[in-house]
Amino acid sequence: MRRFAITSAAALAVLSLAAPAAARTSGSDDPTVARGVFESYTEGATAVTYSPEKVPVGAGARLLAHETPGAGRTVLMSLRGLLPDREYGAHVHTSPCGRTGSAAGPHFQQRPAPEGVSGDPEYANPRNEVWLDFRTDGSGNALTGAFGDWDLERAGSASVVIHQHHTRTAPGVAGEAGKRLACLNVVF
Repeated sequence: MRRFAITSAAALAVLSLAAPAAARTSGSDDPTVARGVFESYTEGATAVTYSPEKVPVGAGARLLAHETPGAGRTVLMSLRGLLPDREYGAHVHTSPCGRTGSAAGPHFQQRPAPEGVSGDPEYANPRNEVWLDFRTDGSGNALTGAFGDWDLERAGSASVVIHQHHTRTAPGVAGEAGKRLACLNVVF
């Protein structure tokens, strides 16, 4: 996995084409697109904030995931309206958003960790999981992306969860990024 900062106007243009709400476009060659405006939890919400003081109601996120056969998958995310000059963690999780952050389940892992194993860098790492950590600019906006060999269609109806801080990598805490602040539904 390679994580990269996105600064291109082209990336913004592509992300602006994201379909309304969480959606999977038809056909396996089509990209996955999702977008939402963070709100308090309601049944059917596309984007939920669990911590409005850190991910304000009205902030937004857009995601684009595209597979290049034989070359891997690119996942791009743009965010707006968050707190300025702040680091956040973000990962693909295995379940859709719910009433609480824990409803989104664990991180998606290409090679799942054995039952009961957590914090092991062999499984909790940016090659095996989709890590989209980012830092907002002075206006509370950010662009982030990751590239790897993930079979995200296996995740199906899933989510991207925004966490309290960047993801840790040390043994025993690998993959940990603090409190779950917000969640965006994504259908891969």
